[in-house]
Amino acid sequence: MRLPCAFVPFVLACLPAAHAAERHDWPSYNRTLTSERYAPLDEINTKNVSGLKILCSYDTGDQTGFHTGLLQVDGALFGTTEHDLFSIDPDTCKENWRAHESYASGMLKSNRGPAFAEGRVFRGTTDGRVLAYEAKTGKRLWATTIADPARGESVPAAPIAWNGLVFIGNAGSDNKGVKGRIYALDANDGRIVWEFYMVPKDDGDFARGPQAPNSAAEHVGSWNTDEGFPITGGATWSSYTLDPERGLLYVPGGNPAPDFVNAHRAGDNLFTSSVVVLDAKTGAYRNHFQMVKRDFHDWDASTAPSLFTSKGGRRLLAEAPKDGLLHVIDLASGAQVYREPVTRMFNVDAPITPEGTRFCPGSQGGAEWNSPAYDPRTNFIYTGEVDWCSTVRAAAKEEMVKAPTGLPWSGSPDGFGKQDDTRDWAGWMTATDADSGKRAWQFKAPYPLMGGITPTAGGVLFFGDMGGHFYAFDAKRGKPLWSTDLGGAVAGGVITYDTGAGQRVAVAAGMTSPIWPTPKVNGKVFVLGL
Repeated sequence: MRLPCAFVPFVLACLPAAHAAERHDWPSYNRTLTSERYAPLDEINTKNVSGLKILCSYDTGDQTGFHTGLLQVDGALFGTTEHDLFSIDPDTCKENWRAHESYASGMLKSNRGPAFAEGRVFRGTTDGRVLAYEAKTGKRLWATTIADPARGESVPAAPIAWNGLVFIGNAGSDNKGVKGRIYALDANDGRIVWEFYMVPKDDGDFARGPQAPNSAAEHVGSWNTDEGFPITGGATWSSYTLDPERGLLYVPGGNPAPDFVNAHRAGDNLFTSSVVVLDAKTGAYRNHFQMVKRDFHDWDASTAPSLFTSKGGRRLLAEAPKDGLLHVIDLASGAQVYREPVTRMFNVDAPITPEGTRFCPGSQGGAEWNSPAYDPRTNFIYTGEVDWCSTVRAAAKEEMVKAPTGLPWSGSPDGFGKQDDTRDWAGWMTATDADSGKRAWQFKAPYPLMGGITPTAGGVLFFGDMGGHFYAFDAKRGKPLWSTDLGGAVAGGVITYDTGAGQRVAVAAGMTSPIWPTPKVNGKVFVLGL
């Protein structure tokens, strides 16, 4: 439990209240804006975690793509479904309020969670808007449109907020003609402060707000497309990372399209399958790191990168795209330190043929939307991965040219391919030494790993799998300490916090999706404690 200031020894006794709250809350998608996901809480530790129990649960009542990141801040726990934003008591699961929005559902019925800042909660919607609410009451404050659902665009990403700005982009660039864009919105009124096109903006492309300075200069020459192949790609659909000391925004960009055929889009196709670094205040381009060059496997740079200083003293960026590799970049030099496989790799360089090509990771990852985590105690980077291969056939050029604008444009008559039988799928949790890139330990789960990964000061690593198993591992040694079955796929937030009633762990479970063969159950939030 949190002790009164007078009883906390040494320097911790005089921590300002805001700093103490930062240590005990989970205020952003990856806890910190720099996305390490490490929680400095140790009441639950390797010695007592076997006593962990479910204390309460919150049933959303929806069978939905329950991917939501969870936030706990100011004594409330926030999450989203595709249509709803909810606030519950973080210790009892009692509902404080729930705000419902009506619009047509998307195919995947997904939303990856809210952002919080200065008493407000922000979320994106399937119908292309960003919404703001009062955190205490759920009263809607403003709505801003940044995407066009008639063109196949949506806004499922979890925004982040900083310095009076909300950062979020559109998804949908697997649809023909859709270009990824990232926005900074004024947190007070929703006004678009700047817009940055992740792939080159043409004269005919709509500008929703002031354009970031020189936004096309670094990537306009990297596309050479055939007639009938409009520049398509670079959308964002997970979340983002920000370095508040330097004022830099890190944006993970989606794949180019058509996804599985790159012969008709010559060049590096920037900034697809890349992490793009922007000046957070102006949107001006600063740098980029392309993780997958000339992508033809649908291997987005899908996760918000983790930024940290390693035990070796280097400022590093760790990114886990859908390509099955852990990419680590030295931020001082911009050089790649290493890239290491963290799931099964097969046939990665083989061309996609009309007869069909099988490759691993398949079109569903690799990593999906949850970021790598960094533990400063162990100096390990933890990655949760999918092990599920795909077989994809390439479509004829004429079919791709005739495909309608705004609809899926994979470059295959099979859509996003045929996945292997689930008897041959699995998941991998891998601990990698941040400085050397050497594997410290690895665990093969019976189901893919797509939910949040949370290391703690208690030496415990929390994560879940798509079969509904929730695990507590020894973060250093990779030994299982405890597990339970939550009855639904764990594909969203795994967070830990202490409101003063003791350390809790909250888990979003119950993802139901047409492209993932998981139990068809309601999305639920489970709160666990000792």
